Amino acid sequence: MEASIMDGPKRRFGAVSGLSTVKNPVSLARLVMDKSPHSYLAFSGAEEFAQQQGVEMMEKEYFITQDNVGMLKQAKEAKAILFDYRIPTTGLDSCGAEAENENPMMMNGVPLSVYAAETVGCVVVDIEGRCAAATSTGGLINKMVGRIGDSPIIGSGTYACKLCAISCTGEGESILRGTLARDVAAVMEYKGLKLQEAVDFVIKERLDDGGKAGLIAVSNLGEVAFGFNTNGMFRATATQDGFMEIAVWE
Repeated sequence: MEASIMDGPKRRFGAVSGLSTVKNPVSLARLVMDKSPHSYLAFSGAEEFAQQQGVEMMEKEYFITQDNVGMLKQAKEAKAILFDYRIPTTGLDSCGAEAENENPMMMNGVPLSVYAAETVGCVVVDIEGRCAAATSTGGLINKMVGRIGDSPIIGSGTYACKLCAISCTGEGESILRGTLARDVAAVMEYKGLKLQEAVDFVIKERLDDGGKAGLIAVSNLGEVAFGFNTNGMFRATATQDGFMEIAVWE
């Protein structure tokens, strides 16, 4: 697992990778930012720091679910790396065929019931216009040992500054190549685009390798924006006055 968190006003951040026993990786990323002299810790060093800080640790079995075991089996049989929206539609009995019959709603050609909670991102802005972002993920199904994706990489999967905050999800290699999160802030700063205009520009122009991705963003003015080039993206918005909205589709 891996995660990152970034505080916009001073552009402080913390990031962690290669975790296998930390229950909440993003909480450890916050501790790296606040309690260590560094910004990024990985693998055994990150796990050792977690123990020193007394964060909640779990046995590896805690993180294993039958749905993901089924999808991993499919991936190995297909000799493929699976993104959560590119799960084969054959052989779904081990990870949701019954649920498909109960809930026929589909996204990207896959029953909603099959989707596993992989990447989770959050962007916030307070009443004084201070922005922050965080992203946490379990990565790809059947990824190579040692692979690091975009989620812990500042400027790619996560970014926050005085203007805005961004969190991304999707094909990590494409997000890394496009530096999606930082580019949203950059075109706002250098091209003078509004938040949604910047998000739309980055999704259209920076995924030129054919990669699939999406992102959520807020600005220091309290604007909320999102963009994706897949059929759908799970997202939600909440404000201090009680407004809440949940959406999947465009």
